[in-house]
Amino acid sequence: MRLTILLSSIMMAGLFLMLLAGVGFIQDKRFFASAPKEALDVIQPREERFPGAHAIGWLIGIISLVMMGGALAYGGWDGIRNGFTFWQFYGRFLTMLLLLKVFDILFFDWFLLCRSNFFQHFYPEVTPYYGPHLFGYNKKTHITHVILFVPASALMSAVCLLF
Repeated sequence: MRLTILLSSIMMAGLFLMLLAGVGFIQDKRFFASAPKEALDVIQPREERFPGAHAIGWLIGIISLVMMGGALAYGGWDGIRNGFTFWQFYGRFLTMLLLLKVFDILFFDWFLLCRSNFFQHFYPEVTPYYGPHLFGYNKKTHITHVILFVPASALMSAVCLLF
């Protein structure tokens, strides 16, 4: 269980790095698909914050994907090495994904979006649209993700049993 929590924490750090890469360095509107529509409408295209910012952002984004994928892969490899059953794999993967979703809701949505000025720091034009009233604006997306975690965890578990 400790390893599962550690791997979940690595995935959370990776998710935060991905957000930081997209919002702070790459600054391309295409990465803000999950942002509130009102904010998307007012975001203006940006030049690089400094020379090489986009390259740094892409590097951070790649590192974040490697962290998240690596955490899942290591969780699978450890389970194979320790002779996990389907249900042990399933419990590990589902726990990791659900903890990541809780982090997304509490840290990204509740704290960064509704309580801090994280997004407003990079995009001052969204200030009137961000605040505590936004919490829960993307409930359907979160519910869809949680539902999809069930078959995704089962699929990853089945794949691990092949080895």
